[in-house]
Amino acid sequence: MHLNNIKNTTYLYMNFKKFFTALLFLFAVVCFQSAFSQTNYSDVRVDELTDAQVRQLIQKAESVGYNDTQLEQMAAAQGMKPEEVQKLRSRVEKIRRADGGSQNKGQGQNLELGQSQNNVSLKRTYGQSNPADTSENGRFNLAESNEREMRDAFGNLIPKIFGAELFRNNNITFEPNLRMATPKSYIIGPDDQLLIDITGDNEANYNLEVSPDGTIRLQYVGLVSVGGLSIEQATSKIRSVMAKTYPGLRNGRTNVAVNLGNIRSIKITLLGEVVKPGSYTLSSLSTVFNALSASGGPNKNGSFRKIQVIRDNKVISTIDVYSFLLKGMQTGNIRLQDQDVINIPVYQTRVEMSGEVKRPALYEVLNTESLEDVVNFAGGFSNKAYTAKIKVLQNTNKERRITDVEADNFSKYSPLNGDKYIVETILDRFANRVEIKGAVFRPGQYELENGLTLKQLIQKADGLKEDAFLNRGYISRLNPDNSLALLSFDVDKVLKGIEQDIPLIREDKVTISSIFDLRDEYKVDIKGEVRAPGTFKYAEGMNIQSLIQMAGGFKEGATPRRIEVARRIRNSDANSVSAKTADVVNINISRDLKLEDSTFVLKPFDIVSVRNSSGYEVQQQVKVEGEVLYPGIYTVTRKDERISDVIKRAGGLTALSFAEGASLKRPGPEPVVERDSVSVDSDGNIIKTRISSNASEYAKEKQREEMQKLANLKRLQTTSDNRITDTAQLAQEAKILGSDLVGIDLVNILKKPKSKYDLLLEDGDVINVPKQLQTVKVSGEVLRPINMIYSSNRGMKSYINGSGGFTYNANKSGAYIQYANGSVDANHKFLFFNNYPRVKPGAEIFVPKRAPREKLGVAGIVGITSALATVAAVLISVLR
Repeated sequence: MHLNNIKNTTYLYMNFKKFFTALLFLFAVVCFQSAFSQTNYSDVRVDELTDAQVRQLIQKAESVGYNDTQLEQMAAAQGMKPEEVQKLRSRVEKIRRADGGSQNKGQGQNLELGQSQNNVSLKRTYGQSNPADTSENGRFNLAESNEREMRDAFGNLIPKIFGAELFRNNNITFEPNLRMATPKSYIIGPDDQLLIDITGDNEANYNLEVSPDGTIRLQYVGLVSVGGLSIEQATSKIRSVMAKTYPGLRNGRTNVAVNLGNIRSIKITLLGEVVKPGSYTLSSLSTVFNALSASGGPNKNGSFRKIQVIRDNKVISTIDVYSFLLKGMQTGNIRLQDQDVINIPVYQTRVEMSGEVKRPALYEVLNTESLEDVVNFAGGFSNKAYTAKIKVLQNTNKERRITDVEADNFSKYSPLNGDKYIVETILDRFANRVEIKGAVFRPGQYELENGLTLKQLIQKADGLKEDAFLNRGYISRLNPDNSLALLSFDVDKVLKGIEQDIPLIREDKVTISSIFDLRDEYKVDIKGEVRAPGTFKYAEGMNIQSLIQMAGGFKEGATPRRIEVARRIRNSDANSVSAKTADVVNINISRDLKLEDSTFVLKPFDIVSVRNSSGYEVQQQVKVEGEVLYPGIYTVTRKDERISDVIKRAGGLTALSFAEGASLKRPGPEPVVERDSVSVDSDGNIIKTRISSNASEYAKEKQREEMQKLANLKRLQTTSDNRITDTAQLAQEAKILGSDLVGIDLVNILKKPKSKYDLLLEDGDVINVPKQLQTVKVSGEVLRPINMIYSSNRGMKSYINGSGGFTYNANKSGAYIQYANGSVDANHKFLFFNNYPRVKPGAEIFVPKRAPREKLGVAGIVGITSALATVAAVLISVLR
């Protein structure tokens, strides 16, 4: 009882564990899908995503157990375009490789903003800023801030803010040029170093530093106040005060030049919606863009259109960054002064431009700008854009609404905060396309002009070809519901004006067939004793001599007499048993192809047969090798020449010959291979030529195919009885079945020439007379396949025992022996006894493998039990 309780508890725990695992996985999938569903993936462009954004996407997928493939599938399910999914796969693979090579790859590096040339530090002074915004060494880590913001934006896959990359791109810097000439408008302040050069009648150089109260001390002159003056104003003042000491300054014989030496530092403050607000120490030559670059520029809520420069509690300049981004003009980018304040307010109106525009992004819009300006901000429409109207998704006080803005109203529509503009793709269809194909000189697509008719379209296509089928053509036309309709017409009557011309409509497809498309290709065949028999294209007026010339002419043994032409019967009596199936005509021509029967002309599908000349024979040769006095190749001199005759011509057998092992190899004559050679002429017509040749490789391949067929046939026969035959056994049997050896008895042949054993010779026969053989080979399913010395006192079973005996799966009754002459003899069974064949020198004994026995399954046991029970019941009933 206690054991059953334990089992039940274990079973309940395993089921609860499976249920909890499935529930957890379902929860992860739902969470991941909800995270993805926050964004319209159809607007996402992978090329515009940063590596940080792609990494964030990978992390989100891994957090719920998704791999990269599932990530792509989820992105596609959320509407991402297939080409963007492909780009996402490439980006993910690239980031995977990069992260595998370096752990810190893709992370930001600390940027120290400074000018080493003049030792002017541009390090940030952190006054009221968050200490968490600094790195460990106190320097501004701009790249890390950029990455965090990208992650925030990426969390919802918000499109990038236009202009945000300007001040966060490490490849773009706005550092002031400290090697340029001193600007005349530069305002002098404390700690500036003035270089005063006097040249002419008087020569003097002064290197003076502006005191905190804005004065310099000149030799022979005294204190001069230059603080707050521009370089141009300070030069004029210094010239006037020094004229009393240097009279040459009044008459121009002496000149004075004032330039800056060491440039001072200034402090400015950035407030509002800045990535890194606070106080900054910059060069006195710095501009507003220098300060924005140092601070990272506006944050995600900051305005790019109304950046204010405040000096002495007054707004002295307002910067529109779009003016620089779109036109390259730095309007309002003034030079900063000490204690200036840069204020970046929050944006008022921001809209999103998506779809088929060149720069889809979030754009800030002023009150005076229209939808047309937003399209210009986005670089205009792409080449696939539907420009007739733009869909606008607006935010109302309660919900969202959709509006279509026509192209005429782009300049009148005032954007609202939160608008999303969707520029769709043009339709993949043609408004004015018609097509013509078939037997015209210029088939293809044409413009549907007003009032275009069928006849005019044929004329546009340069007219009909000579092979055009004039009785009928057809127009494939789309009904208003896009269903297909066919409109037939008489081509000849329409062109001649007998029938009314047909007006065409959009997407009409006109088809005019060729006469060759509507009938079988006319051909004639030639076979027999020509050099290149095959199939040839029929031409009107073709006769036999021209066809023979195309086929390469007569072979040497061909006869020009009784050339047979077989022609199709077109009106045969189908009900007649003895109805003719072909007309056969015999034609006689001369060997030089002069026509004797000049009235005979070939017709399509005729078959011409050229026969061999009576009495013409090609020499036949046989080969005798082995233990004869004169081995070699012998030509057959008579049709009734036999094996004994050629052995006699070879000088007879040698003293070491083994006549019982002599074999005859009869592969037969080398087959004539006929194959089609395909070529294309200059007009694009396909030309097929039949080529005949003797190919020994082809014969060998066909022989291998026949052996394989025999093996497959044997396999089918054995498996039909639910038995499996060993592959090695099949290969051996196929080798025997496919052998071209003919078992001959040379001993009886030489004793009784011209007897039934003495075979007639054929071309290609090879007679091999071996030396005295002294071994016997045992192979197959024996424990030790081996070659053994022949002994006349040993039988087949003795040789098998000498090789270790049968294996456990040997087919004992199927053992056979192959003699040296190629003949085969198998084991014969009489009652319960095996009658093994006699072993001769050079023989090979092969023991095949027994088919594996099928194990008795449950069904077999049930069947046997049922049968035994039935037999028992019958016996009991009989005994009663």
